[in-house]
Amino acid sequence: MDKGEEQIRRAIEEGIFNDLPGRGKPLNLDENPFEDPEWRLAHKMLRDAGFTLPWIEKCKDIDAKLAAAQTALGKAWVSRNASLEAGKSPAQVEQEWQHAVDVFRAECTELNKMIFIYNLEAPTPQVQRLPINVEREVQKIKNAGSS
Repeated sequence: MDKGEEQIRRAIEEGIFNDLPGRGKPLNLDENPFEDPEWRLAHKMLRDAGFTLPWIEKCKDIDAKLAAAQTALGKAWVSRNASLEAGKSPAQVEQEWQHAVDVFRAECTELNKMIFIYNLEAPTPQVQRLPINVEREVQKIKNAGSS
């Protein structure tokens, strides 16, 4: 351990840092310390107006569309189960359910294309997304609707 680390350790043990302002509160990350000061006002105005980087917007769009598709399929699963309990023809109920799954599959195919493009635009691999596994998503909805 070098001298600086030792001094910090001793200061922590002595409680020197216990009464610092803002202790226990989240950091204020509204300003980017690495941002060009000449562009700071322009960036703040864009953020305040709800604008963000295009790849972040694309990610939000993917999330919203996936959530809508999952919700629609979830409703179809609930409707399927209610129809079966009401005595509706099992063949017709399964045909309606399969249609809902086919629609969901088509939506996921389009979303996976969007994810591919998003991954090309994302600045680092850490923010890239995996493609949607349709079968796993359908199974999750079935499991959620069965409990």
